[in-house]
Amino acid sequence: MAAAPQPVYEPTGIPVIILKEGTSRSAGRDALRANMMAALTIAEMLKTTYGPKGMDKMLVDALGDVTITNDGATILDKMDVQHPAAKMLVQIAKGQDEEAGDGTKTAVIFAGELLKRAEELLDKGLHPTIIVSGYKRALDYAIQVAHSIAENVDVEAPDADIILKKAALSALTSKAVHGAREHIADLVVKAIRQIVERRGDRWVADLDNVQIIKKKGAGLVDSMLVYGVVLDKEVVHPAMPRRVENAKIALLDAPLEIEKPEIDAEIRISDPLQMRKFLEEKENILKDMVEKITSVGANVVICQKGIDDVAQHYLAKKGIMAVRRVKRSDMEKLERAAGGRIVSNIEDLSEKDLGECTLVEERKVGEDKMVFVEKCKNPRAVSIVLRAGLERLVDEAERSLRDALSAAADVFRLPKIVYGAGAFEMELAKYVRDYANKVGGKEGLAVEAFAKALEGIVETLIVNAGLDPVDMLMKLRAAHMKTDGKWAGIDVFTGSIVDAKQLGVIEPLLVKVSALKAGTEAATLILRIDDVIAAAKRKEEEKKEEKKREEEEK
Repeated sequence: MAAAPQPVYEPTGIPVIILKEGTSRSAGRDALRANMMAALTIAEMLKTTYGPKGMDKMLVDALGDVTITNDGATILDKMDVQHPAAKMLVQIAKGQDEEAGDGTKTAVIFAGELLKRAEELLDKGLHPTIIVSGYKRALDYAIQVAHSIAENVDVEAPDADIILKKAALSALTSKAVHGAREHIADLVVKAIRQIVERRGDRWVADLDNVQIIKKKGAGLVDSMLVYGVVLDKEVVHPAMPRRVENAKIALLDAPLEIEKPEIDAEIRISDPLQMRKFLEEKENILKDMVEKITSVGANVVICQKGIDDVAQHYLAKKGIMAVRRVKRSDMEKLERAAGGRIVSNIEDLSEKDLGECTLVEERKVGEDKMVFVEKCKNPRAVSIVLRAGLERLVDEAERSLRDALSAAADVFRLPKIVYGAGAFEMELAKYVRDYANKVGGKEGLAVEAFAKALEGIVETLIVNAGLDPVDMLMKLRAAHMKTDGKWAGIDVFTGSIVDAKQLGVIEPLLVKVSALKAGTEAATLILRIDDVIAAAKRKEEEKKEEKKREEEEK
């Protein structure tokens, strides 16, 4: 008996929906290429700003505010990057800026160079995992070599200030403040020396203790260091003294005014004398507060909260200078600079709590009046008043100053230095290339690519100086093969090969090592991604974008 025919099921074509409607997905080589292209675009954008001959970028935000800068972290921060892979580079740059305070461009350019070399290896058929593994091995070896070739610094030695100044100068060379860099580097070294302190077996330089006050007008060379704190406030009462010598400063975190009660209360007054007594009581309370301040010997009051008009009158009668509504951060700096103690209750104020300074004076800086608390005995906080003719230049000078302060502080954090002008990268590349031969195989190709990426940083320096990269790289390689060519670098101003040590281009090892780590991490992170799944945009966002496009077209 013949078997019954099996029923034929027609394919009905029912779609299986896994991802939300509108979700886009790119996988494999396409995803990798797109991510690499986005990261490379960011690196290429920053390349032109690298080195002493680097150019500046003008960034205009949605509100029309203009920022002109050469600082890598600022450029990336203000650019409003949209691509997720490019955002990773922005985060890496921010991390580098927070860790070392300088070297953001080096980190991003190095990441770009690593990705460029990785692209060549991918075309040869290498798997991304092998490239990542090779890069990690090369980085570990490069950091070992960096520590061995770096020179130790004795920060307590008499000539340590020269090294600190040169490190600050190297950080300032590519900035807009190039003309006044000697003066600013001097301010940086003096400031760092004043705030640095020893904790156990290490040095700590907390840059929060350097206050930077920006004021347009005058020139960059008119910037000055104040051994104390500058308050962007003015004296509260016209009858108060504008200059107090041998100041005894009361730092108050309590208001010199009668606070309104939190509970609603009603007072019934039947006699005008009672009314008068009631009003007099308020004056008496404020008078007692001023008497208390006078009794401990204070002749300057700096208050974080408000000061009542009546209290101002009594303080002026006693010849006490007062400043009100001072920021908490400035109060803490004053505490470190003048050696006083912030008091939250006036009743607790004693002579021990007073800070001491040789001079407290109100001065006019530009169009504003400011109070200078200076010439403190042993200030643990200092202020730098930055001047420049143009507001944009003051902002850029502040960014440059922070980089220079970070560079000098990094020498204390890790007292080892290397020499710049491309010498450090070329020397590392030489060692890593030799290491590639020992590793061998496919990983060896990735290690060699790491060496080429190091040379790519130097190539950027050469190209920005308007020199021939092929010719200069060959000369540099030849110079590093010699026994005395360890620090052979490029003088971008003369176009010749020089000894970077004699040139005095000093860079803290911490900055360089952090940049190499950050750049490698960024590149390996991008290389490991083989699938990009982007969620659908929300309707509101799409409408906003449509509206924006329409406005732009108009």
